[in-house]
Amino acid sequence: MPDAVNAPSAAVATMASPWPMLEALMGGTARMRGLGERLLPRWPGEEAEGYRARLATATLFPALRRTVSAMVGKPFAKPLTLGVGTPAQIVNWADDIDLEGVSLHVFAAEMFAEALTYGLAGILVEVPRPVDGAVTQADQAAAGVRPYFVRVMHGQILGWRTAVIGGRRVLSQLRLSECASEADGDFGEASVERVRVLEPGRWAIWERTDPRSEAWVLKEEGLSGLPVVPFVPLYGTRVDFMAGQPPLLDLAYLNVKHWQSQSDQDTILHVARVPILALVGGDKTTALTVGSGTAVSLPVDGDLKFVEHSGAAIAAGQASLDALEQQMIQAGAELLVRKPGQRTAAEALGDAEASKSDLQRLVENFEDSLDQALFLMARYAGLDDGGSVSLFKDFGAASLAAASGQLVLAMKAAGLISAETAVAEMKRRGELAVEAPASTAPTPAHPREGGDPGVFEGEPAG
Repeated sequence: MPDAVNAPSAAVATMASPWPMLEALMGGTARMRGLGERLLPRWPGEEAEGYRARLATATLFPALRRTVSAMVGKPFAKPLTLGVGTPAQIVNWADDIDLEGVSLHVFAAEMFAEALTYGLAGILVEVPRPVDGAVTQADQAAAGVRPYFVRVMHGQILGWRTAVIGGRRVLSQLRLSECASEADGDFGEASVERVRVLEPGRWAIWERTDPRSEAWVLKEEGLSGLPVVPFVPLYGTRVDFMAGQPPLLDLAYLNVKHWQSQSDQDTILHVARVPILALVGGDKTTALTVGSGTAVSLPVDGDLKFVEHSGAAIAAGQASLDALEQQMIQAGAELLVRKPGQRTAAEALGDAEASKSDLQRLVENFEDSLDQALFLMARYAGLDDGGSVSLFKDFGAASLAAASGQLVLAMKAAGLISAETAVAEMKRRGELAVEAPASTAPTPAHPREGGDPGVFEGEPAG
């Protein structure tokens, strides 16, 4: 149990174990290199200088990042729509949902990517502090004070407590880490670590005033005006209340394996490209000078030759990389494949929604979360209903081949694979026809002028 306000709970620590790896994969080559031996192990007996050189030249095939981008692009390929009964105020606020000029559509896409990548994120609904002299809600609205959404990213969630009220499990406490910037001198800025503690009807800000100290002080507290914690969790794959898993975690592990295997392949290519000069029959006293304008004196029965790599391991390594890339495409594509739901045969026959992909189900859960956030916004504004959100969901694929074909095209568009590779992969999946081999028969002559166009020179009619 954490003693400090900033200490992560046991549940958060368990969920957070793959987050550094996922953050590095999403951050690209520089972030992967920054983790050093944690993701690119040092070989037994490998010297430190050699390892640093190998790490400095390692490059990442960004399969996870491109797959997340492709998956997020599915439900947000068309504009997010608000239900007919959504209050006019919320419809207007949706154009600037975070008071920073970001629309609800863009905000939702960002948070869906966060939840899909890390398994858990959230939306905090806040209201600016009341303007002096504005007493009623109407006065506050006229002064521009209205509720807005705040992004809560995966690494900000420190811990929570729950309670059962009215048969529903709800948050009774939530701790979120924050980093604020304060003026430092005439032009500088200083970062201040903070923890926001939210409870039904109230909030508090704790601050570490001295970064060299572990002491935290209560900086500020107040009332929220709502009898609930104004936070909505966003899940990747929901495991439990406030607990989620990254749906693409298996793909992430394959991506790390590819990172390591690519480094091995690059190393063996370097070795193969640089032949080693070997002297057979000499000893430590044999002087050797090699150059275009020099002669070499060899001892009796001596031999001088270049030793080169056979190249067999290069082909094997490339085949392994190709297989890994196929596995990554398949792992990502599984989210798009429609799967039968838990329904009877009679229900399935009469229900077009009986088969849904995992991604479609994730999007439906995400819609529910957005509806809850809009409801919290409505409660702040004194409205009875917050309306509803609909996202595009007609993107499921009938088979794994079709789904992986979509990712192949996405990788081609991102420049990860060549057009030739994309065409070959689409043919292998049956999405493109395989051309018949070219005929070896001689090309027939042109038809006789004025004759039967189906009869050629030298060919008997009939």
